[in-house]
Amino acid sequence: MFARSIRFAVLATTLAVPLYGHAVDRGTFPIPSQDVAKAPGKLQVAVFAGGCFWGTQSVFERVKGVKKTVVGYAGGKASTATYDQVTTETTGHAESVEVTYDPAIITYGGLLRIFFSVAHDPTQLNRQGPDEGTSYRSAIFFNTPEQQRIAQAYIAQLDAAHAFKSKIVTEVTPLKGFYRGEDYHQDYALHNPNNPYIQTCDRPKIDALKREYPDLFVDYKGQ
Repeated sequence: MFARSIRFAVLATTLAVPLYGHAVDRGTFPIPSQDVAKAPGKLQVAVFAGGCFWGTQSVFERVKGVKKTVVGYAGGKASTATYDQVTTETTGHAESVEVTYDPAIITYGGLLRIFFSVAHDPTQLNRQGPDEGTSYRSAIFFNTPEQQRIAQAYIAQLDAAHAFKSKIVTEVTPLKGFYRGEDYHQDYALHNPNNPYIQTCDRPKIDALKREYPDLFVDYKGQ
C-alpha cells in the first residue's frame, strides 16, 4: 500500500472537517492582474506541486487548453527521483505535475488561478490534508522569467486581497529538472475512482473545477 494511503487510513477517523474548501469565495476568486494575452504559438509547459500529484493531475488534465499532463518529481536530483526515495522526505523533491498547454486557449495566469483556487491549499506548509512532508509542499517551478514574474505577482495579489484566511506559503523556484514518475502513478485518480483516498481528497477538487470553471472544464477520458 502506498505511504499516503496508510497515513490517510489513520487520519480519516479524526478528520472532522473537509480536507479542502480553503478559499474564502471561489466564485469571485481574483483573476491575475499580471498575465500574458492568449495568442497562437507553440505549446508551453508549466510545472506545479500541490500535495499528492494524483489530485493535482486530476484537476489540470480536465482544463480546456491543457494538452498533456505528466506526474513526476521536481526540486531534487535525477538520481533520487523515484517514489520510494521521495517518500523518505530526504531528496528535496516535491510531487509535481508537468502541464503542457496551448497559450491560444488558456494563459499561464489562468492555470495559476486554478492551481490556487481548486487544485490545492496554498496556505498549508509542507503538507496537504493527510499527507505531510516537504514532498507535499506547495511550489511553482518556473522555466522562464515571465512565469516567475506572473507567479510572484499573483501571490502578492492574492495575499493583498485576503483570498485565504492564512498567508500563502507557495514557493516560487526555478525548474532545474522534471523527472517523470512511475507509470502506475500516471492518471492514478482516473484509473482508481473508488479508492477512498481519491474519493475523499481528489474527487472534491474535480467537482470544484467543474462547478467554479464550467467554461474551462472538459470531461477527461485518458491519454
